[in-house]
Amino acid sequence: MKIGNKDYNLNDQVLIMGILNVTPDSFSDGGKYNSLDQSLKHVEKMISDGVDIIDLGGESTRPGHTPVPADEELQRVVPMIEAIKARFDIPISIDTYKGQVGQMALKAGADLINDVWGFKRDPYLAEVTATYQVPCVLMHNRSDKPYTNFEEDFFSDLQESIDIAHQAGVSDDQIILDPGIGFAKSNEQNLYIMNHLEDMKKMGFPILLGTSRKRMIGNALNLPVDQRVEGTMATTVIGIQKGASIIRVHDVLENKRAAIMTKAILGG
Repeated sequence: MKIGNKDYNLNDQVLIMGILNVTPDSFSDGGKYNSLDQSLKHVEKMISDGVDIIDLGGESTRPGHTPVPADEELQRVVPMIEAIKARFDIPISIDTYKGQVGQMALKAGADLINDVWGFKRDPYLAEVTATYQVPCVLMHNRSDKPYTNFEEDFFSDLQESIDIAHQAGVSDDQIILDPGIGFAKSNEQNLYIMNHLEDMKKMGFPILLGTSRKRMIGNALNLPVDQRVEGTMATTVIGIQKGASIIRVHDVLENKRAAIMTKAILGG
């Protein structure tokens, strides 16, 4: 799969996606990287730590977050994309569910669409993805709708996103799936999906796993958000064992090392 100007074999490689939130209210690092200078220093640090993709978000998706108008989101992310691209040779993922934001972000130089609503909140984003012929991450999510059968509904929900992508003209080789750990799921459901990623892999698409510092880890370890690095690393190792190709994290260095070691063992 080509992401930006780089070609990756996601059947063999594991990529580390580093999180850059330019938001005041993200659950783990809200407000830390709101200034251009702070963000660029953080990007430089992530690159030195071995990051493969920067995932830039201009609206928090934490539970209870305040929605941000598209214009405000664009004011946060477009200058950041342009500044990163001017200084670094690194692919950028834009974390948005809005078609307008995705379009302007791609125009500014972003290389990948990462949609926490899997094209269901704004199907225009699927059209934008197809027009620009860039890869996309379709995450499992749903509004307040009870599950009839969790596993069956989970896969049905993902298939709906894939169908929207296909209808817009997005090809299979541009689709990545995300199980949506922490979104519209109980703690037990998060753990179940985490432990059955190999079933998701059977759908035939690369998997992105995003568990970094999330409540599932806090619940298991009874630790606050700033003390969940080791728990995140455990999910990274298990995720790779079960077929994940992209690991989305805050702590790049630790998870990069865990990923390299896991691949070494699996390949040995």
